[in-house]
Amino acid sequence: MKKLSGQKDEEIIKIVRTKNKDMYSVIIKRYEDKLLRYVSYLVRDGDKSADIVQDTFIKAYVNINGFNTKKKFSSWIYRIAHNEAMNALKKGKRILPLKDIDIDDGTNLEDEYIVKELQSNAHECLNKMQVIYKEPLTLYYLEEKSYEEISDILRIPVGTVGARISRGKTIMRKLCKVKK
Repeated sequence: MKKLSGQKDEEIIKIVRTKNKDMYSVIIKRYEDKLLRYVSYLVRDGDKSADIVQDTFIKAYVNINGFNTKKKFSSWIYRIAHNEAMNALKKGKRILPLKDIDIDDGTNLEDEYIVKELQSNAHECLNKMQVIYKEPLTLYYLEEKSYEEISDILRIPVGTVGARISRGKTIMRKLCKVKK
C-alpha cells in the first residue's frame, strides 16, 4: 500500500483493471472525502451526499474499463459524482444545510466566531445561487480544480467556465452584501 501512495490515479486504475481489483480501495480512500465535500455543496444533505458518493464509486468501478487512462481520473470521477448529484436534485430531494468547516484549535473564541460567521454567510449566499454558477465556484474555490478540470467535469468549454466563475462571483458579492 505504501508503494501506491506515490502513484498516480491512472496507474492505480491500470492495476485495478489488470492485476488486483482490491486496489480500488486506494482510489476510494483518495476521493471519498473530496467527493463527499463536493456533493454536499450541491445537495446539502449529509446522508444523501454519502449515498451519492457511494453510488459514484460503484458506477466508476462498474465502468472502470471505459476510463481513458490518458486523461485525468479526478475529472472523470468528479463528472460521475456531478451526474449523480444532478439526478438526485432533479428528483426533488431537498436536504439539510451544510455542516460547518472545522477551524484550527489555535484560534481564540472571538476569531473563531468571526470565521464561522463569515463561513456561514458565504454558504448561505452560495446556496441561494443557481446551480450553473454554484458548481464552477465550488469546484474552483473549494475543490481547487483548474478551469480545464472544471471544463471536463461539467462538460462545458473552458471559456464558459471562466464566464460562469466571473458571473458567479458578481452574484455572490450582491447576495452577500444584501445579507448584512
